[in-house]
Amino acid sequence: MKTPRYTPLAASLPSTVPFVGPETQERLRGSAFAARLGANENIFGPSPLAIEAMQAAAEDIWKYGDAESYELVQALAKHYGISPANILVGEGIDGLLGYLVRLLIGPGDAVVTSSGAYPTFNYHVAGFGGDLHMVPYRDDHEDPQALFAKAAEVGAKLVYLANPDNPMGSWHSGQSIVDALDQLPEGTLLLLDEAYVECAPEGTAAPVDIEDPRVIRMRTFSKAYGMAGARVGYALAQADLIRAFNKVRNHFGMNRAAQAGALAALKDQDWLSHVQAEIATSRAHLAEIATENGLVPLPSATNFVTIDCGGDGAFAKAVLDSLVAQGVFVRMPFVAPQNRCIRVSCGPEEDIALFATALPKALAEARS
Repeated sequence: MKTPRYTPLAASLPSTVPFVGPETQERLRGSAFAARLGANENIFGPSPLAIEAMQAAAEDIWKYGDAESYELVQALAKHYGISPANILVGEGIDGLLGYLVRLLIGPGDAVVTSSGAYPTFNYHVAGFGGDLHMVPYRDDHEDPQALFAKAAEVGAKLVYLANPDNPMGSWHSGQSIVDALDQLPEGTLLLLDEAYVECAPEGTAAPVDIEDPRVIRMRTFSKAYGMAGARVGYALAQADLIRAFNKVRNHFGMNRAAQAGALAALKDQDWLSHVQAEIATSRAHLAEIATENGLVPLPSATNFVTIDCGGDGAFAKAVLDSLVAQGVFVRMPFVAPQNRCIRVSCGPEEDIALFATALPKALAEARS
């Protein structure tokens, strides 16, 4: 008998991951990247108070983390002026996505997302046997009205929408998303991924009533707070839905030092303001570099700039390959027509300067 005996679903899945990490690419190329500008990490780093808190917590790392993330949940509740019962902390948004899909989606259940949007969500849906239905972007924006219409058409249990969007950096006003909820079919849950909302203009966060049963919002300490390696995300939703996560989540999945670091980071809003200013400066510089090279930078409400290379996906991939060969790690959208672009994370001036130097050569090689 062949062993192990995988489930039919697991046996049918390809052996893939949503992203090939930069460390894997470094091992394959035999050298480290000189500029790490592809993973939308916050290269400006976390609050010094967060680093200090994590260092102090290392002495107690022999303990499991608090299964309820009590102190962090209480601080988030105070920060947003809501009840702790409406908040769940988990292992980054990626971990929370997996739990939510496990709660809602079984084999054959319909799920709607945008074609080319966050692939980790799709990975979880496929892993639980869900049936993904894709909606194209409209003018490089995810299209709430089209997403909700498709949900009505296929009877979707779950709709994914990121605001701001990755990989295009585009965004909608939060109020426009709330207004569009009237078109969301009854019984469909909107998963609103707000990972980049701290990088976005005022009014981008959707003013959703915390007890609105139609919406769950997810946010993170990975982006503006600069703690991607700590894996701390959180969900904001109706209390009944938050309680349901206790049925499936890993109750001891949170790292104790990460919990301490996130708590300190949340309290240091001055550092967050500093990072927001650095991101804005870097976005403007990346846009200038793109324009100087005859390319079109797309407006961004995130910590990256998506740059239209002016050709098709093959041309953009050639530009990306040359940048990577020169030691500058960037990524690109993977579905047409968005794949005409490359995506470059914001970063310190020395990293952006390396990109500025490498880009003209990459364009010349791609054109040749």
